[in-house]
Amino acid sequence: MRNIYSNILKVNNKNLSKAINYLEKKELIGVPTETVYGLAGNAYSTKAVKKIYLLKKRPFKNPLIIHYYNLEQLRKDVELNDNFFKLFKKFSPGPITFVLKKKKKSLLSNLATAKLETVAVRFPKNKILRKILKSLNFPLAIPSANKSSHISPVSAEDVFQEFYNSVKIILNDGPCEIGLESTVIDLTSKPKILRPGFIGPVNISKVLNRKITINTNSRIIKAPGMLKRHYSPGIPMKLNQKKAKNNEAFIVFGKKYKKEKNIFNLSYKSNLNEAAKNLYRTLRLIKNRNYKMICVCPIPQTGIGIAINDRLNRAAK
Repeated sequence: MRNIYSNILKVNNKNLSKAINYLEKKELIGVPTETVYGLAGNAYSTKAVKKIYLLKKRPFKNPLIIHYYNLEQLRKDVELNDNFFKLFKKFSPGPITFVLKKKKKSLLSNLATAKLETVAVRFPKNKILRKILKSLNFPLAIPSANKSSHISPVSAEDVFQEFYNSVKIILNDGPCEIGLESTVIDLTSKPKILRPGFIGPVNISKVLNRKITINTNSRIIKAPGMLKRHYSPGIPMKLNQKKAKNNEAFIVFGKKYKKEKNIFNLSYKSNLNEAAKNLYRTLRLIKNRNYKMICVCPIPQTGIGIAINDRLNRAAK
């Protein structure tokens, strides 16, 4: 029988070399990160970046996050500041994205930054992706590896489900460690969070010694995840529900809910980190089971629960 996952490759030296070769030829590959799986291409190449937008059917006004291996790479493209260095020292490499001012001599494709004077940058923690970045002489533009506004992928199989064989190489590193996209913080003026994530405002406030606000409704789209409709399973959703009908999928949180066919528990232990890791997997499972309506119980608005609720609100638009 033909292997339908023929483009999903296990991680070894041979396949890493093949993946690096593809990137150097301005092709796209699917890569693991600690947050979600990404669609990677040469951030200095407008040809490669355009392929990302077209494959994802992504609006060109929505900029991409540029992934770097180290500070030496980054200095060529952006202006660094004190707030950045404090947060970089504490949280990078890791699930945090910094919006910074782009240098005029930057080699980044204007398409990747949506022609903005700012750029969203990140240092991923995933060892495989770091190994790839270290081998390249250019950074990588890496949005989530899904069609625009769809559910983000948290496994190599999810990436295949989105693009089938349109992506020739998908490196398989198993399920993502966190399962939600990175925190995005704007450092071009007064620091503010544009997209909540695993690293929350309390964590950032402690490092910068100042109050950090969350501003997810800015009219200027400086970073991914700011579009009103995002992360959607393509099914109507009702949030903050106490119950659901038998023919509706019911996403719940905590041990008080019974185990029923239509009930999908993000965490029996009421663990928000576990809930975050299970969110997209659960939405994709419900979609594949052809439910016509999703109800979601209240999720605590604390810690990574802030990010979970952000994703649910955008998915329900």
